[in-house]
Amino acid sequence: MTIKLVKSLIGSKKDQIATAHALGLKKIGDVTTQPDNASTKGKVAKIIHLVEVIEA
Repeated sequence: MTIKLVKSLIGSKKDQIATAHALGLKKIGDVTTQPDNASTKGKVAKIIHLVEVIEA
């Protein structure tokens, strides 16, 4: 699963920022590839309004 940060983390709640950082996303345009498992899907669901998921 490839994830891209498309919106700024400024103004987001601390737990949402921490989730984005845990996925390796720190600034707009950052892209990361994560395993497609329940843990990753849960993190993405928490910040779905900030990211774009690119299915491979």
